[in-house]
This record gives sequence, C-alpha cells and structure tokens, in this order.
Amino acid sequence: MTLQERVIAGFSEHFGGQATWIVRAPGRVNLIGEHTDYNDGFVMPLAIDRQILIALRARDDDRIVVRSLDYDDTLDIAPSELDKLGDAGWGEYVKAVAWALREQGYTLKGWEGVMTGDIPKGAGLSSSAALELAVAKACSVTADLPWNPAEMAKIGQKAENQWVGMQCGIMDQMISAAGQAEHALQIDCRSLESTPVPFPPGTAIVVMDTATRRGLVDSAYNERRSQCQEAAQAFGKEVLRDVARETFDAKAEQLTDLQRRRARHVIYENERVLAAMQAMQQHDAETLGKLMYASHVSLRDDFEVSSDELNVIVECARQQPACYGARMTGAGFGGCAVALIRADAGEDFLKQVAEHYQRQTGITPNMYLCQATNGTELL
Repeated sequence: MTLQERVIAGFSEHFGGQATWIVRAPGRVNLIGEHTDYNDGFVMPLAIDRQILIALRARDDDRIVVRSLDYDDTLDIAPSELDKLGDAGWGEYVKAVAWALREQGYTLKGWEGVMTGDIPKGAGLSSSAALELAVAKACSVTADLPWNPAEMAKIGQKAENQWVGMQCGIMDQMISAAGQAEHALQIDCRSLESTPVPFPPGTAIVVMDTATRRGLVDSAYNERRSQCQEAAQAFGKEVLRDVARETFDAKAEQLTDLQRRRARHVIYENERVLAAMQAMQQHDAETLGKLMYASHVSLRDDFEVSSDELNVIVECARQQPACYGARMTGAGFGGCAVALIRADAGEDFLKQVAEHYQRQTGITPNMYLCQATNGTELL
C-alpha cells in the first residue's frame, strides 16, 4: 500500500466518507551550508521524496482534529484555546502552527484529517518542518488562505522558535515549502531569495542514515547559536553573515579559540555554498564533491557538531570510487550524512557503504537514493 493509499484508507476508517484534499510536505536534505541559516547566510538544500501526507476535509465547527497513523494518536483542539504541554510531541507542532497562523492574523476554519509519513524521525531530514508545512497547507486550503511559500515558511519557523522552543533558522521550512523537482535550492536566509540549481548530469544524491539519534532542543544546537552571536559581536556585527573573510583572517587572532573556530566555520561555509552553486551550474561534480568534504571537516573540527558514526560513514563513502563528495547534514550529533555519487553506481554504493559502516560500528545504517521533489503541494 502506498503512503497515499494508506492515508486515504485511514481517513475513511477514522472519519467515514472521503477526504476532500490530500496535502503533501517533503522532508529535506541539505547538500551544503550547515549552521549558516541562523547566521543569515547561504544554504543549498533539496526537498526529497520522503514526505508527510494529510488527507482532510472541512468541519462545520472551529475544531482541528488530526489522527496520526504513525503514532496511533488523535489531537482535537480549538485554535482559539491552545495550551502548551511542553513535551514537543507531534501534537505540539500542530498546535504551534495553528497558534502561529492566528498570531499572524489569519482566521482559521475547522478541519479533520489523517496524517502519515515516511521521513525517519530525528535523522536530520526535517520531519518537523514537513509536519509544520503540511499543517499550514491544510489550514490554508480549508480557510482559503493565500499560499506564499516564504510567508508560510516563516509561520513554520515561528511555530518552532516560539512554541516548541527550538531556535532553528529558516532553511528547513523554506525548502519544504518551496522545493523544486530535480533541483537544489540555493537560499539566501536573509532575503529568502532562492535560486533553483540543477544537479551535475549523471549524479545522484544518497542519504546515509547512521541510525543514531539526537534530540535537538536538548542538544548543543541552541548553544552553538549563542556562540555564533558572541563571535559576531566580537566583530561589531549582529550576525556572522556580515563578517567578510578578509576581516576574519585579519582579526582572527584577537578572538578566543572557541569564537575563532565557530566563526571560521560559518564564514568559510558561506563561501563554500556560493562556490558549490557555481560548480553545479558548470556541471562540475568533482569541485562540488571537494566542497562537500571540506564542509564536513569544518563541521567536525571547527563547529564540533559531528559524531563518531557520522565521521565513519562519511569516510566509508569517501573510499568508494563512485563518490564525488560526502558530509554530515542537518544539525549534527547523530542522524544523517549526504553523498554525491555517480548515478550508475547507486545500488553498489549503497551496499558497500552499508557493509563497511556496519563492520566498523556494529550498527546497521539506512541508505536512501533520493530524488529532488517539489515543495508543499496539493496532490
């Protein structure tokens, strides 16, 4: 049974009758540009063919009733009467989006829906942003709200920052809202301008899930964000986006060791994203791959957000002749890495990396060949 068939059947079983709409919001993998988004920098993610679906129809009252097939749980709320539970479970994300939409001045209408998805939880593939955008799309179709991807991405970010308590940047919500099939999206996280960038011909993207997990709200993510702010302030700037590389190189020795390493990662990573876009436009897979490796080393050594398992799986990928480049992706401390490979070697690459990683760690990874897909949409 496909995901779509499952959600349609689940709706009929739980609510009776047929759903009026099916909304889809994708997860994402970030090709390059990590921990730059909350520094107003540049990122280059792609929406992937792993998603959250909601089959829904309007109600004649103001309640939002959502049945999660994956959690075997039902949420029943009135958007005008919301309370935080503080557990950051799936239902809190639904409430958060309803709250953020109302805070932005939107009038919501009631709807009932059944939800399911196939994005691995806690793997760094942004299941939370997909959930936020799917709920926003469900609210928009039932209340006939205008759908502006950048505005709805901001709604998702506000929900996560101010309700859930995760101080994420805008990247995850933006790519889930605005992704384009067969392209990565180079996003300026200050202006939210985005440029579709084609992949080099004959290449494929592999997501390598280490099968290790991290809890972002409780991790060092928020700590890294504050460290970046401190480093920017040392240059008299609000964010590291505004510190030129020449300025950093000239004044680096005046920083503490921690400030220097955090700032170096963000400032050099922004340069790597712009160079990666140029390489992709020139169909230069080898240069793109080298930039990905350099990004991983920087995340490992300067930003210190990698893990033993992430380092092992990146090295396993690097040893394969078909691999152009690989790096950890997402916030780090576990989760996934991403690799750019020759498309004709996909299955063999997956098999070899999985075997080598399992031999070294004793853990069975999950390996996915990914397609770049559209962002949030009605099916």
